[in-house]
Amino acid sequence: MKTIDTLGELRGKRVLVRSDFNVPLDGTTITDDGRIKAALPTLKRLKDAGARVVVTAHLGRPKGEPNPAYSLAPVAARLGELLGQDVALAGDVTGPSAQETVAALADGQVALLENVRFDARETSKVDAEREELAGELAALADAFVSDGFGVVHRKQASVYDVAKLLPAAAGDLVLTEVEALSRATTDPQRPYAVVLGGSKVSDKLGVIENLLTKADRLLIGGGMVFTFLAAQGHSVGSSLLEADQVDTVKGYLAQAAESGVAIVLPTDIVAADSFAADAPHRTVPADQIPDGTMGLDIGPESGALFAARLADAKTVVWNGPMGVFEFDAFAAGTRAVAQGIVDATAAGAFSIVGGGDSAAAVRALGFDEAGFSHISTGGGASLELLEGKELPGLAVLAG
Repeated sequence: MKTIDTLGELRGKRVLVRSDFNVPLDGTTITDDGRIKAALPTLKRLKDAGARVVVTAHLGRPKGEPNPAYSLAPVAARLGELLGQDVALAGDVTGPSAQETVAALADGQVALLENVRFDARETSKVDAEREELAGELAALADAFVSDGFGVVHRKQASVYDVAKLLPAAAGDLVLTEVEALSRATTDPQRPYAVVLGGSKVSDKLGVIENLLTKADRLLIGGGMVFTFLAAQGHSVGSSLLEADQVDTVKGYLAQAAESGVAIVLPTDIVAADSFAADAPHRTVPADQIPDGTMGLDIGPESGALFAARLADAKTVVWNGPMGVFEFDAFAAGTRAVAQGIVDATAAGAFSIVGGGDSAAAVRALGFDEAGFSHISTGGGASLELLEGKELPGLAVLAG
């Protein structure tokens, strides 16, 4: 991939940067600014080089039209605090306000365009519509830097199409992400352990299928585990279950047995009467979840089991929490896995936390990010790389 160094002298140039600022909000308060902090090295490098930095990003799913609830105003304020300088926020995506805001930039200044998903053309499936928006974005800049790793698996105007219209390069964050994930996909050190959680098996079908040919062991938790338990013939009460995936999972279990890949499932489950932070709950054997209860975390025995199966690993990838970690009563499983990965890393493993909810859990549960080798900013993008897919936003930067 082309790097920022290939763009030449940047002083006085307008550089459009696609960042990933899709941060969680409580009203207008950012509850986790990890993605903003991850963007700082590239933005500081550009502004220190004298570029006039124009950032485009999305927040949430505003459905292609302006929605104040998804304004990037809180992001502009926080970015300004972190950079130590004002960050102007344009009132639109590419319209008069964006044009005026960019025209007013001096060397080393940074501006943020309003949520690019306020424009329906950003995510359009019609090439001509995306290309039209990309042309408007390109008119605001002299060069393009792709640094939103969380969106490089999307063929969208501000990710893919604009890169074909301007001198384009990968930002430092994207390069770091690709390098780290390549260590887990190209000749990883063994034993190679992958921890998968989150709610749905269907979200991770491709990555499971690919990992069955690459990993030494798969540790399965989160809501997706109940489809595995059902595939083994166990009742899962009212737990999250994708009944249409049971046969697929049976095939995975058979394939793993044939190929010598260990699929490690929980031996106990924290079952609750309802989905609530204060719901009555108890720990039960994984194959004896009572009717009318739902599993919301792996149990303490399983947490210890998972940590033990991580202890000797040399490569560890983790994507998806083990339970509803946002509720204190159901966070112990995710905490046990995170601690197990920290311990494995300290013992010499190369570890990747695969973005999204896993990265949020690390921060929410108070772990030092330095305890992990790499914390990805892109859940979906990291999964697709692990799946072996070509990512449009990376492919367009090649050559």
